[in-house]
Parts: sequence; structure tokens; C-alpha cells
Amino acid sequence: MGTSWSVRFAAPSGCEPAAIAAAIGDRLDGIIAEMSHWRSDSLVSAYNHAAPGSWIALPADFATVIEAALSVARLSGGAFDPTIGWIVALRGFGPDPSLFSADEASITAARASAGWRRLRLEDRQLLQPGGLALDLSGIAKGFAVDAVVELLATHGIGHALVEIGGELAGRGVRPDGDPWWVDLENPPGTALPPLRIALHGLAVATSGDYRRGAHTIDPRTGRSAEGGLRSVSVIHHSAMLADAWATALTVLGPDEGLALASREGLAARLIGDDERLSPELLRMLEY
Repeated sequence: MGTSWSVRFAAPSGCEPAAIAAAIGDRLDGIIAEMSHWRSDSLVSAYNHAAPGSWIALPADFATVIEAALSVARLSGGAFDPTIGWIVALRGFGPDPSLFSADEASITAARASAGWRRLRLEDRQLLQPGGLALDLSGIAKGFAVDAVVELLATHGIGHALVEIGGELAGRGVRPDGDPWWVDLENPPGTALPPLRIALHGLAVATSGDYRRGAHTIDPRTGRSAEGGLRSVSVIHHSAMLADAWATALTVLGPDEGLALASREGLAARLIGDDERLSPELLRMLEY
């Protein structure tokens, strides 16, 4: 996924950290082999190059991510869309920099072949309608965080903080009895006070364009999102959904994004010219 991972946990008696690390590595390798468009031999790459009309059998993990992606796409009015792989590549944010193109006609053609409504998922079979490329980078990382949390639980580890590329999930408490406290990241140059949250059975994902440039693409225009948000953090019980919703709110901008967060009951922090906290986040901070 082009990033790093870390896990902190309270080790139960008899636990061997090296074995846990190996199990985590194996679990992540499996997810990467399915969903990383940075690997030419992954399942998602095979889907992106499949013949029109092909039905691709999906493993359970991949199907879970597609179902969630379609749900967020529908609820966000297409602000989140997992089918903009060719647009991302042409804009220069994909795994192959040579695909970058300033030709707007190519972008228009890529937009015509994209669109989450073209996806059909039936009995864990996904249709390739022709010319459609998935890009799961806005949701797969969050799914991987959830997967590692679940893996730890199978090893009897219920007190842990899992992080992949800045997306985090906390379970239980730290060995000193404190919750897993994390500070929500502020974009450079902002004078905002830190916002500290306790990840007790919660996850947080942050979307921002201050590290990699304007890489968040608005699926509705095919261009970088111009909503005016520098950073969006979403706190959710699912890191996968927090990941996807953070992207969608970034695309929508401060007004539409806050309205959507309020409608869907999302705990969200949106930073643009000012800081906006959704009603659900304000409710959480009261406790």
C-alpha cells in the first residue's frame, strides 16, 4: 500500500511478539495481493484489465470492501467512488507516473468509463462492464486496520492500537489503564489547539492534501477536489468506513461535507479556513 504499519498491544501471558508480527504480515500480504493497484499481479489489477462482460469471483475480503464502497458511494451521491482508477492514473497519482496526461480529452474518456453505478456485485461475483478501473486506496487501508484488529483478537489480544499509514483503531486500554489517546493531526500552518480523542473501540481516519499534494480526486469532475478542505478526520467504529467517509467529506467541502456528516451521524472534524465539528463529534466530546 506504499506505507508502513505498527501495532502496540498489551501482551497476554505466553504471547510471542515475533509470531504475532509474522501473522500480521501474512494477513496484510493477503489483502495487498487482492486489493493493491500498485501490484500488477493483484486481483484488482486483474479486474481492471479483464475483458468486457467478465465476471470476477471475489474473495470474502474483497467483496466486503466493494459492498462498503458501494454503500458510501450511494450515500455520498458519488463523492466517494471506487471506480476512478483511470482518472487517478491520468492525473499522476497512480502507481505508474508514465500514465500522467494533461490531455483533457483523455480525462473525459476516463470519466465516461467510470461510475460506481456501473458496478454489479452478485453472489460475490463482480462484473467488469468494460473499461472500468477500480482504485480502492480510499478504503482498503482502513479495511486492513480492521482486519489486523480482528486478527489480534483471535490471538487473545484485546488491548491494542493498530496503525496503518496514519489510520488507527484502538481496542481495550493501555497497560497503564489509560485509553489509547491520539491527537488528530492539524495541517501545517494552522494555529488550532490539539484535539485529543480516546480510541476505545473506535477508529479514526484522516484525509488531507498537505502531504502528497491535491491527490483527492472529485469523481464528479475528474479534477482534484476544490472544496476548500485541508484535512478531514472521521471517527467511527470501523476504520474501513472512516477511511471512505473521510475521502467523501473532503470532496464535498465544508458546507456539504458537514451537512452529510450531520445527516449520517458521522463524528467528523473538517478543517478549511476554519474548524468545523459535526454534531456527533461534539456529542462524543461532551463525555
